[in-house]
Amino acid sequence: MDSLRIPILKIGDILIASIQVALHDASAVQFKDDLLQKIHDTRAKGVIIDLTALDVVDSFIGRLIADIAAMAGLMGTRVVLTGLQPAVAITLVELGLELPRVLTALNLEKGLKVMQRMTEESDDGAV
Repeated sequence: MDSLRIPILKIGDILIASIQVALHDASAVQFKDDLLQKIHDTRAKGVIIDLTALDVVDSFIGRLIADIAAMAGLMGTRVVLTGLQPAVAITLVELGLELPRVLTALNLEKGLKVMQRMTEESDDGAV
């Protein structure tokens, strides 16, 4: 069975990926690979990963989210996670996953505002 691909939208310098289905290991790995390739291809300044539809994550998916954030950061791309359900937030903390340099927002709309502020600040500080 083919793994489901998560659509990744590009708006300006920002990529938006809204995960609307439960991620299985194969589809999660495919998402990671697709997202990192899209960051590379578009030279995106920011990525918003909307997790609103996920009400549960296991340790594999939790670590994968942390890995995606770390890898995107290494590529110079800022990451905002939006729509974390309480159970997902609890799981990430219980797993001991740290998300340095990753901001969170309540929903996609607020995530877009956070990302816009971050990219404006980095543009203002450009030399």
